[in-house]
Amino acid sequence: MDLDPADAGACDLVLPCRDEGPALRALLPRVPSAYRVIVVDNGSTDDTADVARDLGATVVSEQKPGYGAAVHAGLEAATAPYVAFMDGDGSFDPDDLAPLLADVRHGRAEIAVGRRRPVGSGTWPWHARAGNALVVAWLRRRIGLPAHDIAPMRVAGREALLALGVRDRAFGYPVELLQRAVAAGWRFAEHEVGYHPRAEGTRSKVSGSVTGTLKTARDFARVLR
Repeated sequence: MDLDPADAGACDLVLPCRDEGPALRALLPRVPSAYRVIVVDNGSTDDTADVARDLGATVVSEQKPGYGAAVHAGLEAATAPYVAFMDGDGSFDPDDLAPLLADVRHGRAEIAVGRRRPVGSGTWPWHARAGNALVVAWLRRRIGLPAHDIAPMRVAGREALLALGVRDRAFGYPVELLQRAVAAGWRFAEHEVGYHPRAEGTRSKVSGSVTGTLKTARDFARVLR
C-alpha cells in the first residue's frame, strides 16, 4: 500500500537497535521518504550509529539497556504527530506500515498493530512463537485484547502514547503498552505483516536462543496484571 502524499512528515519511525549495523545498511534505504527515521542506539558495540547517520537517520543514544528504554527514548525524540515502531533487524518490511498509519491518521483506530506472518521456514523459532502465543492468549482472555500478537510493529499518536505512561523499560514494554491501551478504551486495528529472516550478521536478543526467550518471558510476567 502506497503512502498518501499527505503522510509526508506526519509520522516518525523509531527503530530500537543494538548491534544492527549490517541490517540497517539494507533496511534504511527501503524506508519511504515520508517517514523521519529515528535510530535509537542502545549500547551497540558495532557501527550501528555511524551507518544510521550515513544513511540519513536521526540517531539517539540510550545507554540504559532494554527494549523499553530504547523505545521510550525514541518516542521522546519524535516530533511528528504519529509515531511508528518496528525492529531494526531487517525482519519487517517498512512498506507494511502504510495501512497502519492510515488507520490511525484517518481516525479508524487509536493504535494499529501488526500480526506477524512468517515468510519462510525457521523465521520464528518455536520457543519464541510459543511464548508469544501464551502471552497473547492470556491477554485476550483476561483483558479482552483485540489483537493476536504483541504489537512488534505499531503506529499511534505521539501525545497519546506519552499520556499512557508506560513504565517498563525492558522487554515487558509492549505487554504493558497493550494492557494500558485496552484499559484506556483505545480502538485497535490489526493487519498481517510479513515476518522475514533477520539480516545476516545480526542475532536476535529474544528469539536467538531459549535463554533469551525465557528472559523475555520473565519481563512479560512482571508486567502482566
